[in-house]
Amino acid sequence: VEAREIRAIIYARVSSSDQKSDLERQIQYLTQYCSAKGYKVIDVLSDIAGGLKTNRRGLQKLFNYIVNKQVDVVVVTYKDRLTRFGFEYLEYFFKQFGVRIEVVYGEEPRDTYQELVEDLLAVVTSFAGKLYGMRSHRKKKLVQGLKKLLEEVEKE
Repeated sequence: VEAREIRAIIYARVSSSDQKSDLERQIQYLTQYCSAKGYKVIDVLSDIAGGLKTNRRGLQKLFNYIVNKQVDVVVVTYKDRLTRFGFEYLEYFFKQFGVRIEVVYGEEPRDTYQELVEDLLAVVTSFAGKLYGMRSHRKKKLVQGLKKLLEEVEKE
Protein backbone atom coordinates (compact mmCIF):
# COMPACT_ATOMS: atom_id res chain seq x y z
CA VAL A 1 0.00 0.00 0.00
CA GLU A 2 1.43 3.35 -1.06
CA ALA A 3 1.67 5.91 1.72
CA ARG A 4 -0.46 8.99 1.03
CA GLU A 5 1.61 12.10 0.63
CA ILE A 6 1.23 14.72 3.33
CA ARG A 7 0.27 18.15 2.00
CA ALA A 8 1.82 20.95 4.01
CA ILE A 9 1.45 24.69 4.14
CA ILE A 10 4.22 26.77 5.60
CA TYR A 11 3.08 29.84 7.50
CA ALA A 12 5.54 32.52 8.63
CA ARG A 13 4.98 35.93 10.18
CA VAL A 14 6.92 38.93 11.44
CA SER A 15 5.41 42.06 12.91
CA SER A 16 7.29 44.71 10.91
CA SER A 17 9.01 45.08 7.56
CA ASP A 18 12.42 45.65 9.16
CA GLN A 19 12.27 41.97 10.21
CA LYS A 20 12.17 40.72 6.59
CA SER A 21 15.40 38.75 7.06
CA ASP A 22 13.79 36.88 9.96
CA LEU A 23 10.78 36.14 7.75
CA GLU A 24 13.09 34.67 5.09
CA ARG A 25 14.90 32.64 7.75
CA GLN A 26 11.60 31.19 9.00
CA ILE A 27 10.57 30.24 5.47
CA GLN A 28 13.95 28.73 4.62
CA TYR A 29 14.04 26.69 7.83
CA LEU A 30 10.45 25.46 7.47
CA THR A 31 11.03 24.53 3.83
CA GLN A 32 14.02 22.38 4.83
CA TYR A 33 12.03 20.94 7.72
CA CYS A 34 9.16 19.89 5.41
CA SER A 35 11.59 18.44 2.91
CA ALA A 36 13.28 16.37 5.63
CA LYS A 37 9.87 15.10 6.79
CA GLY A 38 8.87 14.21 3.23
CA TYR A 39 5.95 16.68 3.18
CA LYS A 40 4.72 18.10 -0.11
CA VAL A 41 4.64 21.88 0.32
CA ILE A 42 1.43 23.17 -1.29
CA ASP A 43 2.08 26.84 -0.52
CA VAL A 44 4.27 29.16 1.51
CA LEU A 45 2.19 31.87 3.20
CA SER A 46 3.57 34.81 5.11
CA ASP A 47 2.41 38.02 6.70
CA ILE A 48 4.07 41.18 7.93
CA ALA A 49 1.66 42.11 10.71
CA GLY A 50 1.20 41.87 14.46
CA GLY A 51 0.07 38.60 16.01
CA LEU A 52 -3.17 40.21 17.16
CA LYS A 53 -4.25 41.28 13.68
CA THR A 54 -6.99 38.97 12.41
CA ASN A 55 -7.34 40.27 8.85
CA ARG A 56 -3.92 39.07 7.69
CA ARG A 57 -3.95 38.07 4.04
CA GLY A 58 -1.75 35.00 4.47
CA LEU A 59 -3.80 33.77 7.43
CA GLN A 60 -7.07 34.19 5.52
CA LYS A 61 -5.62 32.32 2.55
CA LEU A 62 -4.61 29.56 4.98
CA PHE A 63 -8.21 29.34 6.24
CA ASN A 64 -9.40 28.87 2.64
CA TYR A 65 -6.98 25.98 2.08
CA ILE A 66 -8.22 24.36 5.30
CA VAL A 67 -11.93 24.78 4.61
CA ASN A 68 -11.43 23.43 1.08
CA LYS A 69 -9.56 20.40 2.47
CA GLN A 70 -6.42 21.10 0.43
CA VAL A 71 -3.94 20.63 3.27
CA ASP A 72 -3.04 18.10 5.95
CA VAL A 73 -0.57 19.99 8.11
CA VAL A 74 0.28 23.62 8.81
CA VAL A 75 3.91 24.16 9.76
CA VAL A 76 5.05 27.15 11.85
CA THR A 77 8.19 27.97 13.83
CA TYR A 78 6.33 29.12 16.98
CA LYS A 79 2.68 29.17 18.10
CA ASP A 80 2.67 32.96 18.18
CA ARG A 81 3.43 33.14 14.46
CA LEU A 82 -0.19 32.05 13.90
CA THR A 83 -1.75 34.05 16.73
CA ARG A 84 -0.74 35.77 19.95
CA PHE A 85 -3.86 34.55 21.79
CA GLY A 86 -6.37 31.75 21.21
CA PHE A 87 -4.00 29.24 19.59
CA GLU A 88 -6.21 26.44 20.95
CA TYR A 89 -9.23 27.83 19.07
CA LEU A 90 -7.33 27.70 15.79
CA GLU A 91 -6.06 24.22 16.59
CA TYR A 92 -9.62 23.04 17.25
CA PHE A 93 -10.95 24.72 14.09
CA PHE A 94 -8.22 23.18 11.91
CA LYS A 95 -8.82 19.74 13.46
CA GLN A 96 -12.46 19.82 12.31
CA PHE A 97 -11.07 19.71 8.75
CA GLY A 98 -8.48 17.03 9.53
CA VAL A 99 -5.61 19.51 9.67
CA ARG A 100 -2.99 19.56 12.37
CA ILE A 101 -0.62 22.35 13.30
CA GLU A 102 3.03 21.40 13.64
CA VAL A 103 5.01 23.82 15.80
CA VAL A 104 8.70 23.24 15.09
CA TYR A 105 10.18 25.09 18.08
CA GLY A 106 8.66 25.11 21.55
CA GLU A 107 8.58 28.39 23.45
CA GLU A 108 9.03 31.76 21.77
CA PRO A 109 12.55 33.16 21.98
CA ARG A 110 13.15 35.89 24.55
CA ASP A 111 14.07 38.43 21.87
CA THR A 112 10.43 38.91 20.89
CA TYR A 113 10.27 41.64 23.56
CA GLN A 114 9.48 44.46 21.11
CA GLU A 115 6.69 42.45 19.52
CA LEU A 116 5.18 41.68 22.93
CA VAL A 117 5.32 45.38 23.85
CA GLU A 118 3.50 46.31 20.62
CA ASP A 119 0.84 43.66 21.23
CA LEU A 120 0.39 44.79 24.84
CA LEU A 121 -0.10 48.38 23.66
CA ALA A 122 -2.63 47.22 21.07
CA VAL A 123 -4.61 45.29 23.71
CA VAL A 124 -4.58 48.17 26.20
CA THR A 125 -5.53 50.69 23.48
CA SER A 126 -8.44 48.50 22.40
CA PHE A 127 -9.75 47.95 25.93
CA ALA A 128 -9.25 51.58 26.93
CA GLY A 129 -11.19 52.61 23.82
CA LYS A 130 -14.05 50.31 24.80
CA LEU A 131 -14.00 51.57 28.39
CA TYR A 132 -13.64 55.28 27.80
CA GLY A 133 -14.47 55.83 24.11
CA MET A 134 -11.89 55.87 21.33
CA ARG A 135 -11.24 59.63 21.37
CA SER A 136 -11.48 60.24 25.10
CA HIS A 137 -8.82 62.00 27.14
CA ARG A 138 -8.75 59.11 29.67
CA LYS A 139 -7.91 56.59 26.97
CA LYS A 140 -5.06 58.76 25.64
CA LYS A 141 -3.75 59.26 29.18
CA LEU A 142 -3.80 55.52 29.92
CA VAL A 143 -2.05 54.58 26.67
CA GLN A 144 0.59 57.34 27.07
CA GLY A 145 1.18 56.24 30.67
CA LEU A 146 1.74 52.64 29.57
CA LYS A 147 4.12 53.72 26.79
CA LYS A 148 6.13 55.77 29.29
CA LEU A 149 6.27 52.87 31.76
CA LEU A 150 7.44 50.45 29.05
CA GLU A 151 10.18 52.88 27.95
CA GLU A 152 11.39 53.11 31.58
CA VAL A 153 11.39 49.32 31.93
CA GLU A 154 13.40 48.96 28.72
CA LYS A 155 16.06 51.43 29.94
CA GLU A 156 16.66 49.48 33.17
